[in-house]
Amino acid sequence: MQVFVTGATGYIGGSVARLLLERGATVRGLARTDTAAQALERLGVAPVRGSLAHWSLLAKEARAADAVINAADADDAFAASALLTALEGTGKRFIHTSGSSVVGDMASGVHSSPVFSEDSHIAPRFEKAGRVAIDRAVAGAASRGVHSVVLCPTMIYGLGTGAKVDSIQIPWLIELARESGHGRHIGEGKNIWSHVHIGDLAELYLLALDAAPAGSFFFAEQGESSLKDIAAAISRMLGFGGATAELAVDEAALRWGPEAAHFAFGSNSRVTAEKARRMLNWSPSQPGLIEEIENGCYSDMT
Repeated sequence: MQVFVTGATGYIGGSVARLLLERGATVRGLARTDTAAQALERLGVAPVRGSLAHWSLLAKEARAADAVINAADADDAFAASALLTALEGTGKRFIHTSGSSVVGDMASGVHSSPVFSEDSHIAPRFEKAGRVAIDRAVAGAASRGVHSVVLCPTMIYGLGTGAKVDSIQIPWLIELARESGHGRHIGEGKNIWSHVHIGDLAELYLLALDAAPAGSFFFAEQGESSLKDIAAAISRMLGFGGATAELAVDEAALRWGPEAAHFAFGSNSRVTAEKARRMLNWSPSQPGLIEEIENGCYSDMT
């Protein structure tokens, strides 16, 4: 099988590409620069020089591939449209990557109890409405002869196996804690995020490629933690004894930007992946987030 992967130089796409190669697939990956192309070549991925803005190139690669995985930008409607249009009527598999901030609130560290499943009605805040519209358009492409699937990861952690080994949320929190001398969380830190290990997530992509029904949507999680518990684990890992302190959302916005402050760190994003476990026989086996922070790959960052 030949698979075209956008985002192959990234954290998710690179880890998925590596696993595809290990399972015997041929992988072609989008690379914006010569440096990125060389990184893909070292992985064994055939580089395709271009970007998500090169729609004719995306279409050409999609038509030539047996399957397409879009792991580059969950919010790029134009790239998704170019890929879907090229695949119309082919029955080929197309996996699109979303993200569970689509169910996020503007909690600023306050706890919220709703836990979303694929059957839940998602009425996103307007800041995330565009992403939800893309997800629905991808799933809806099944009616036009595309075997389309949407995967919606939660907070991803662990060491990537591609060219980019680090995620975003946990390394950023570690960096801030190291500067502060204690863990940090927005407001009370009682907001909760579901999370998933990158190794287990990569496995889910391959299961979805093999067995997910056309037009389906799957959340990906293997547990959940409050941001205060995450901050305390980071504090212990760094030798600060579990001490944490509040971070004002405005201060976080100055550091990371308003979207990251509100949706990556201040919101609740709670989902269940029971559907993936039941329909795709997905069985996460990697360490949980708190264990990984205190005893896994992040301990090397001390």
